[in-house]
Amino acid sequence: MSKLTDLILPDESIHLAGLFNERVKRSSSKPAYMYFNKNTELWQHYTWEETRNKVAKIQQVFLSLTLEKGERIGIMAENCPEWIMFEQAGLALGLVIVPLYPNDRAENVKYILNDAEIKVLLVSGDSQCCLLNDISADIENVKLIISLHSSPDKEQYRNFDDLINTSSTSTYSIDNIHSEELASIVYTSGTTGRPKGVMLSHANIIENAYGASQCESFLPDDTYLSFLPLSHMFERTVGYYLPMMSGGTVAYARSIDNLAADLISIKPTILVTVPRIFERVYNKIKLQLQNKPRISQYLFDLTVDVGWHFFLYSQNRASWHFKLLLRPILYSLVSSKILKKLGGNLRLAISGGAALSPEIARVFIGLGLKISQGYGMTEASPVVCTNLLHDNIPSSVGQRLLNVEVSLGENDELLVKGPSVMMGYLNNPNATNKSIDKDGWLHTGDIAKIINEHIYITGRIKDILVLSNGEKVSPSDIELAISYDTLIDQVIIYGENKPYLTAILSLNHSEWSTIKTNIFTGKSVDINSTDAHEYILGKVKKCLHNFPGYARIYKIHCTMEAWTVENGLATPTLKLKRKYIFDKYQKHIDEMYKGH
Repeated sequence: MSKLTDLILPDESIHLAGLFNERVKRSSSKPAYMYFNKNTELWQHYTWEETRNKVAKIQQVFLSLTLEKGERIGIMAENCPEWIMFEQAGLALGLVIVPLYPNDRAENVKYILNDAEIKVLLVSGDSQCCLLNDISADIENVKLIISLHSSPDKEQYRNFDDLINTSSTSTYSIDNIHSEELASIVYTSGTTGRPKGVMLSHANIIENAYGASQCESFLPDDTYLSFLPLSHMFERTVGYYLPMMSGGTVAYARSIDNLAADLISIKPTILVTVPRIFERVYNKIKLQLQNKPRISQYLFDLTVDVGWHFFLYSQNRASWHFKLLLRPILYSLVSSKILKKLGGNLRLAISGGAALSPEIARVFIGLGLKISQGYGMTEASPVVCTNLLHDNIPSSVGQRLLNVEVSLGENDELLVKGPSVMMGYLNNPNATNKSIDKDGWLHTGDIAKIINEHIYITGRIKDILVLSNGEKVSPSDIELAISYDTLIDQVIIYGENKPYLTAILSLNHSEWSTIKTNIFTGKSVDINSTDAHEYILGKVKKCLHNFPGYARIYKIHCTMEAWTVENGLATPTLKLKRKYIFDKYQKHIDEMYKGH
């Protein structure tokens, strides 16, 4: 791999359309975007020049609709090259992009379409079209719905290929755009209530992508595998604008279900991911090791131990030890086989969106994978900080970007200031004034500490549970500890104003089946029977042995249902929607406190 960078600086691009145009000039014949062609069952690509030609054709569609500068167009589609093309066509004409999650609930979609006054909407196909048909009477502004695949035979709908193939021109043009103009409205994922529209300017996004680019050498030879939704600002900035700024190629994974196969096919050098993916791989490794000879478990543990010591040694946080001599052998025997399942070429995994467990970070770093955990929020475009590889403390979320300021406010709330802080919330000046104070500090709502320039997120002001005895508990710490157990896929803690903590647990199907066979031999045991609860509570207790007594879990309710984006219980970056989960299981929560 070449070590030469080809970074486009903010003053060389000015705005997002200028960034795209400059990349096309520099890298016209290089692969820009890869996708899996379902007809040929082969991976194919668009060069930067081919991408621009498609963008020009989409521009003609927008021009034919006489859309005015500043009007809003929406994208409710899975990740694909056409997502980028549609956005770039709009950005160059001064239109404002509003991304929507392709599998969002009808209530959210209706609200966003109306709140943002979206005029044109790009969708993937049947599922989005069906949803839009159901809410069509309540959609006020949408003139045209463009479907990438099949579409209803209705006047308001058009097929993407049919529409752009009517355009004979491939002349790309850029309107007179200023860096401080509104580029995008990104709606928060709504874990607790109605989403808010975060207004981001061209400068907000470009400055954030540039700040992130200074944390590591991002190269023109890099290949990114994109699977997090582009409707989320983390993927959009780090997995789209940053590769455009540095000249890398982005391949779009087919789906989460196909991610393992796509990693092997694409062999990416950079992966933008969330902790849930590491947790899934980690639990799969642990389950596989349970069925292997003890020597396999021993070699795995030894590999992680030696690899972690090597990591600390390379960070100047540990001295040399003779066991490091074993590292090349252990890498060949253990690490290389596991890393090959991640494609074999990964030089950096960027983790964000939620807290990465220090234990899971230790395992993967010990295996030889370089992980940089960071932190951000949509309102900051979104990256605030990330670990630099030469000064990496995985239990922290790293150091602030060079063009970002951080401070601690009242109750140790993390405050953020800089060119990437949003313009405000759409149609919501009260929320804007609550989030950005008169001195320009963005209030994150997260509790933090800063030690030697490293930022540690210790809780969320709104999520801190106060028990009826006055003890304050951070549920995220307890949930992380419990999730280490392979039986427990997902966990959420309850206890606000209650005398003790309880937990709702989503169990792993195969692990529960093994436990029923090996532990409850000959018995028909339900997951919420007394025997099952006693056994599972024992496992939970082991996970929490280092926690104070008031953090003990007294009662549980178990389910085999996963909390997913599809059933509305998780955000697209796999954060659990606490309010919705509590509402769903309220009857069982009440039962756990009956008599108290």
